[in-house]
Amino acid sequence: MRRTDPEDHGPVRYGPHLPDDGLPVLPELSAVLAAAAGRPGEEPVGGGPALIEAARGYWARRALPADPDRVAAGPGAPSLLLALTAALGGDVLVPRPCAAWWAPYARLLGRPAFHVATPAECGGVPDPYALLETVRRVRAEGGDPRLLVLSVADDPTATVAPPELLHETVEAAEGEGLHLVSDETWRDTLHDPHDTVLLSPAEMLPDRVTVVTDLAGALLPPGWPAAVARFPAAHTGEALHARVLDVLTALGARVAAPVAAAAAYALGEPEPVTGRRDTAVRLHARVAAAVHAAAVSAGALSRPPQAGRHLYVDLGELRSALGAHGVGDAQELEDFLTARLGMPAPGGHRFGDDLGALRVRLSTGPLLAGTDEERTECLTSPAPLELPHVQRALISLRSVFDDLRDDAQRWEPPR
Repeated sequence: MRRTDPEDHGPVRYGPHLPDDGLPVLPELSAVLAAAAGRPGEEPVGGGPALIEAARGYWARRALPADPDRVAAGPGAPSLLLALTAALGGDVLVPRPCAAWWAPYARLLGRPAFHVATPAECGGVPDPYALLETVRRVRAEGGDPRLLVLSVADDPTATVAPPELLHETVEAAEGEGLHLVSDETWRDTLHDPHDTVLLSPAEMLPDRVTVVTDLAGALLPPGWPAAVARFPAAHTGEALHARVLDVLTALGARVAAPVAAAAAYALGEPEPVTGRRDTAVRLHARVAAAVHAAAVSAGALSRPPQAGRHLYVDLGELRSALGAHGVGDAQELEDFLTARLGMPAPGGHRFGDDLGALRVRLSTGPLLAGTDEERTECLTSPAPLELPHVQRALISLRSVFDDLRDDAQRWEPPR
């Protein structure tokens, strides 16, 4: 991670990657990749028949059926979002905060990206009234908002938008004629799937929503880039699909053949894949809950994590203690916590949040890091948080937060 100008905290150009799972590659996936490694040909732009059919099956099992000519694959979600942004034209709207890789693709194309406030209960989805006001203001200033990018299961906040709120936001977007891109990378990583209701905007507004899923969220290792997009069934979806393929062709954005084979296998959701996914989700949910408890007990604010391998923490209540360490903004907080924790702690400014707000995204994967044997043991142990290497990592993290809490209490003025 880099910032453009270390002196004045200039525009952030390089954001953090998707949170890693810190676990070994599933052997069955490795075998599929290895078996396809000798293929001399390349995948077609947009994905070959096997990958497209696997993606269709994946979405059909989630009540989102799609015809083959409404599905495309690319080497990671960023390439698909870039192609969609180029194909749709106009200005882009994103929630504040949002995934670090959303806004840079609009800027790369010379398009403004306008951040819209999110409601108190979740991130990833704009507040509907704030959305309407932002659209009105942008148009009044001569802008042309056309695209809203949102995420029901969110990076960075790890929250899941309630269906009623999502419905209000989707209705507002429809009324303003916006096309929606729903980033559903983390939809299969719900920490409590029985008590958390996740609906896709494509279920509510089928003619104006394109769904994008990066398989690094739940199905593939992050180093094997592959993502799939599902386009609307209406005529607009056909035209958009064609334009996106044109952009992907111009970029040479093809999924590597061995990765495409592994992606098709994973999207088919055989038992080894679903078993590993479910085990990994439960593991990261436990680690995220422990990190959340440590942060909150120290006086920080954080919504309880509901999905993914991360959580979003606001340390504004500890500003006095952090100030004693020379920390006054999100970049300085990132530098401070990264050094103290020994793991990446990207500041909220990388996700479109205010630089002056003391917020960071913490990931659970680095807390599982160790030897191959230790990482494998995390998957099989009935008490993974008690494994020595995980316990040491959590004790170190709690110590950092506890020290900040104690410092803040010493700096409190007498009452």
